This record gives sequence, structure tokens and C-alpha cells, in this order.
Amino acid sequence: MAARDHVHDERGIALVVVLLIALAVTAVSLGANMLSSSTSMIGRYSERLSVLETVAEAGLEEARSAINGNKALYPDSGYATLEDGAVVTDVDDNPLAGMRRYTYVGPTGITSGQYGVFGSIVAVAVDDFGNSVVRRHEVFQESFAKYAYFTDSEGSGIWFGGGDQIFGPVHTNDQIKIHSTGATFHATVETARDVYQPENGTFKRGYTEWGRHISMPKTADLMKLKVQAQAGNTAFVGNTAGGHGAATTRIEFVAVDLNGDGDVSDDDEGFMRVYQALANPDWVTAEHPGGSMGVSLNCGDFLNHGGTFVPAVAHPSGGHDWKTGLLDPSRRCYPGGHDSIFGGVFTPVDGQGGVWLPWPGPVDPALQAARAAIGDAQYLFPMSRRLNPSFKGVVFVEGKVALSGVLRGRVTVAATDDIVVVDDITYSVDPGAGTCIDMLGIFSGDDVVVSDNTINAPSLPGGVSPNPYLTFDDTKDEFIQGVVLALQTFTAENYNSGSNSAEACEAKPWGRGCLYLTGGVIQSTRGAVGLTSGRGYMKRYAYDQCAAAEPPPYFPTTGHFSRGRFYEVDPVGFDIAEYYRLLTPP
Repeated sequence: MAARDHVHDERGIALVVVLLIALAVTAVSLGANMLSSSTSMIGRYSERLSVLETVAEAGLEEARSAINGNKALYPDSGYATLEDGAVVTDVDDNPLAGMRRYTYVGPTGITSGQYGVFGSIVAVAVDDFGNSVVRRHEVFQESFAKYAYFTDSEGSGIWFGGGDQIFGPVHTNDQIKIHSTGATFHATVETARDVYQPENGTFKRGYTEWGRHISMPKTADLMKLKVQAQAGNTAFVGNTAGGHGAATTRIEFVAVDLNGDGDVSDDDEGFMRVYQALANPDWVTAEHPGGSMGVSLNCGDFLNHGGTFVPAVAHPSGGHDWKTGLLDPSRRCYPGGHDSIFGGVFTPVDGQGGVWLPWPGPVDPALQAARAAIGDAQYLFPMSRRLNPSFKGVVFVEGKVALSGVLRGRVTVAATDDIVVVDDITYSVDPGAGTCIDMLGIFSGDDVVVSDNTINAPSLPGGVSPNPYLTFDDTKDEFIQGVVLALQTFTAENYNSGSNSAEACEAKPWGRGCLYLTGGVIQSTRGAVGLTSGRGYMKRYAYDQCAAAEPPPYFPTTGHFSRGRFYEVDPVGFDIAEYYRLLTPP
């Protein structure tokens, strides 16, 4: 009986086991169905989220295209709404059900324009289920300083050729002509028209024809800089007197070793002096005298004068006359007001109607000590924030201005008329070093002109026998380091006259030697600096990469917005007004 009872118990257990297994299978099946349903829901959510992301990112590009097409859409401050709950369509222009988009644009970062024009485009995509995606693109306007060469018009009968080597980006709104003598372009080349005889050129990165038309800056863009200069006491009133290569106002850049460390590369070691002789432009820029060079106060020599310069007009002195002095290897010419003309002594007011303008602010004791022997500390305008807290990096001149000297700092010089290169303009640190600590923008409302004066060009001293062309500068070549922007042309005065062999460019006989320009040239109409006959200058232009990455202060932009950095923004609690407030410093 006990055995039979045991068998009956096992049969009962089997039934229970079968029921449990059936329940387990049912649970697994239900779980699988639920998991499958959840996976499907997750897939649909992920797909919808992906569509929202695409909608937002497309909105960024559509907004960038809109502000490039219509500059009025970009506000000066705050932000503008470009789309307010706009219906979004697919590639076939069919509305995406339940999708809406909001896009905004406005300036962000440092909005003064000193370091360029920067902004942000924000796109918000939402759907009817409460999902949202927020994306931001930083945008910036391209600076004209990015170009090694830019023209609105190539002028008449001007070609690239003669083995020209062009480094850096090139753009013109006109036709590019390549002469049979060939030219090599090492960076991008774009024209709003076509390239004539491209087979004569070597294009390392190709070329683009019928590209975008980029308008030159306007006079209004130039005048905006006046306010910035006035803030730093660096706005001056001159006039338009004198010939094409002359001016009555001259700015001389001066780099001073304030801390005695043996260099002039520190942030506060850049200054400038401003000289004016408002009725004597030829004297200011050392123009060739109309008659005998013996009457020139700008030119003379150091021979037999105890190391002191004596102008030709002061001869005979020291046992020889002015003719002997102008033939001596120590001969030199200087712009008006230069210390050397007055025996190496700084002369605030001279007998030529010229004055050095005093700096209206306080003089740093270190500068006073460093310039004690020269005596010009009160006449040095600081170009650093430490010594001139309101300096915005802009110098503005009403009228013409002549430039020369050694620049330490970052500055844009703007003038309503011609800007004249009266002597070398160089950086305190060679731009080839790539440090980018110095940067000069030259922005003229008319022409930028390399003066045909007694400093830049070889001269024929009248009455001197023999009567060869002679060099009266420390070097036979000219150096310009900076980005040149002329609303008319960049040219050399009288480039088609004078000697064609007096000053060799490197090993090649030439008229005025080499014109070494490191930076860029932007001009409305292409100007000439020399001829193939050897007159004028032989071009030796180099591109400064720093100008594109860190352009001169307040330098004009093309108005074209390019892409910057891209951001994914947390949509939780997102508020557009608060977001733009956070992106713009007080």
C-alpha cells in the first residue's frame, strides 16, 4: 500500500510541473512580445529623433545661406528670428507631419568687430510629441586679410606672367589673363569670370571660374574706423596737399625696449610718432627736389662730420662741398622731421613748418627712462592697452598720410585719401617666424602709393660729375610688411620712369630693386609697380598666414559668413533670449 501511495504522489507532481512549464512559456512569450514592442517603439523614437536632428542641422545651413544672400537679416545686436514655427518639408517639398522649426541669428562673442565679425545661428526642431533638438553653428565673416591678392578689376592689358609666383588665396571679380611667360599659383584661385589662356599657368590647387562676386568695401566702412581711433587718441586731421607720392602728415612706428631685455617684442613696447608740416609735403616725404639736389635739406652725408649727418644745403663744411658729400658712401636721405637731419637730436618744432604732435596722455616712467637720451617720450603714442587703455588698434587720418618704421603691435591705419609708403615698414618680429604678434592693416580711401622719393628710388644728383643714379637709403630694396587695402589702386609713383638698371633685384639688373611685400594686396583696380623693361620695382610678394587667422583690428570683411564650430545644445529648459545673453559678454 505504501508503494502504491508513492506512485499516486508522483503523478500529481507531474501535473503541477506541466502547469508551471506552460505558465513559464506563456510568460516568456508575453515578455518577448513586450520586448519586441519596446524595441519597435525605441526604433521609431530614434528614427524620429534622427529626423529632428536633420531638420535642425538643415535649418542652420538654410539660415547661413539666407544671411549671405540678404545682409539686412543679420542684426547689429541681440538676435533676429528667421523662422518661427515654420513647417518643414522633405526633398520633394512635402510637409513633414507634426514637425516645426525655429531659427535665430545674431552676433555673439566679442561683438565690437575689433577681432572680426562673429555670430551664431541657432536652430530648434520640435514635433507634436514634445520631442525637441537644439543645434548651434558659430559663423564668422571672412576678412579681406585672408587674400594674398584681390581685385575688383584687373585693369586694361595687365597679365600674370614673367614667372610670377603667387602664394596665398587669389580672387578677382574680373577675367584672369595668363601670359605665355607663365605664372604659378600656389593656393586657391577664384574668379567671378573666366581664366584666359589657363594652359600658361600652373595652378597648384586648381581654379574656379564663374565663382561668387565679392564687393569691395565702401567709403562708409572706412569712416566707421574714425570713432574707434578717436577713443584711443589716435585720430588726426591732415590734408590732401602734394603730389601722388607726397603727404603733409607722417606716422613713424617706433619699437622701444622698455624692460631692457634686449628685444622689442613685449606687448607694451609698440609706439608711434606723428609729424606734420601742413604746407610742405615734399619736405615731409623727401621728394626729389625740382632743381639741384644741393638745395635739399633731406639729403646729405656723414663724411668728415664726426659721425653727424650734415644736409647738403649746409655745405661746404668739414673740408668738402655738397657734391663730394653726395658721392660719398655715407650719403643718405631722410623724411622730414627725422632726428638725423638735426644732428641726431629730436626736434619737436623745426624751421620747415613741421611739428611732432605730443601724446595727450600720461608718460610711463619706463618709457621716460628708455628715451631720456632722445627726449621724445612725450611724443610717443602708445599702441598697447596697458599704456593706452582706450586704444582700439586703429589709427585714422583725414587726408593723406605717409608711413614708415618698425611696428610692434596690431594696428589698422586708415586714411580718407592716399597712404604713402615713404620708407620701409617692417615688423618687430619677422613674419616668417609665424608668431603672429605683429599685424598691420593699411586701409586707404584712395590709393596706396610707394613714393618715388629720394629714399625709395635711386637719384641723379644735379650738378654732380659723374652723374650716375645713386642710392640714398640704407638698402636698395623696399620692404612692406602688412595687408594693403586700397579702394582704388596699389601702385608705385612714376613706376614707368627713371633708371632700369641702377638697383638690381637680387641678381637681376633692375631700376628700383625689389619690392618685398609680406601680407596681401586688396585693390579695386589692379595697379602697376613696375614694367618688364626694368623700370619701377620687381615684385617679391609673400603671403602671411597670420593675416587670415588673426586679421588686423576692425579690418573690412567680405560680408560672407563661413562655418565655424558646431554645438549640440541641451533642449531641457532651453530659452533663446537667455541663451544669446549668455553667448554675448557684457
